[in-house]
Amino acid sequence: MTANTNSKNDTRPVKIGLVGYGWWGKTIARQLANSSWLELSGVAEVDASVRSAMPSDPILAGVELFDSPEHLMAKSGLEAVILCTPHQQHADQMVSASNAGLHIFCEKPLCLTLADAKRAVAQCQSKHLVLGIGHERRFEPEIMAMRQLIADGALGEILQIEANFSQDKFFALPKDNWRLSNKYAPVGPLTATGIHLVDLSIALLGPCESLWARLATLGSDFENGDTLGIMMGFPNGANAMISAVLATPFEGRFAVYGSKGWIEIRDRTHPENPTGWDITTVLRGQEPVTRFASPHPTVLANLEAFAKAIRKVAPYPVTTQEMLANVAALEAIMTSVQTRGLVHVAAPNL
Repeated sequence: MTANTNSKNDTRPVKIGLVGYGWWGKTIARQLANSSWLELSGVAEVDASVRSAMPSDPILAGVELFDSPEHLMAKSGLEAVILCTPHQQHADQMVSASNAGLHIFCEKPLCLTLADAKRAVAQCQSKHLVLGIGHERRFEPEIMAMRQLIADGALGEILQIEANFSQDKFFALPKDNWRLSNKYAPVGPLTATGIHLVDLSIALLGPCESLWARLATLGSDFENGDTLGIMMGFPNGANAMISAVLATPFEGRFAVYGSKGWIEIRDRTHPENPTGWDITTVLRGQEPVTRFASPHPTVLANLEAFAKAIRKVAPYPVTTQEMLANVAALEAIMTSVQTRGLVHVAAPNL
């Protein structure tokens, strides 16, 4: 049953359960160990071979282990769950969690179809539950500063976004890992990395209205592709040109071009283990300014924003309409990859 979280002054750590203890589930568990806002109370893992090694994991000392999400969600005193599971499972698991009265933090992408996303979001809203999403790039201090720069009008009218998120981490995965499966992770570069850039583009420009995408397998034997290019069109005429590659060493770049200037943010390393950012800002009539920003635990910042929303300290900063807009764009990208044509994006309304 859900604990009482109505007090605005309630600063108790949120008792949270983790569903899925793969690569990213382990990353999340390490983050939670450093949080005063969240307390890991239980972990569910359906893979018996993975579960057998979990009792010896020091991060899980004192944490109750379960063999199914359902058993975890029935745990007394649990307040919320984090879903680190294959994408197709998210919608049903969100509905199950909401029926148990649990707040939900879901790893990206929220769902693979807009219909599933609407069903899950509507269920959470009907139960008055907080829904969080694993788009931690919004919580990078330099992304937040860039958004404020844009809001202040320093870049003028936004004309175009150019963004890239490439990595080669998946070469280390076993061939049967679900992240390499066309069934469980279709359009692999999108669901793995590109969706973060789709999300940031929507955060800046609102819901996308049309897009074109092309997927290829050029540098690997991944059945769900390794090279993705996307052109997103927005109602005001601006574009977002997105590249996501799973067969080249890491690069992360997000650049916004406006009528008065432009800004580029480059990651020095993968956001899983950030080592800082290099930022270049160029405003009309001024010399370029380049500076370095120190790393920041963005994954933890996102999770703690979710906890603070549960405790009513501050609203969760990603709206459900933005979440639906991301899924609408994702579904349209998958359609465009299949048809090789321009696709109009469905309206992200419940």
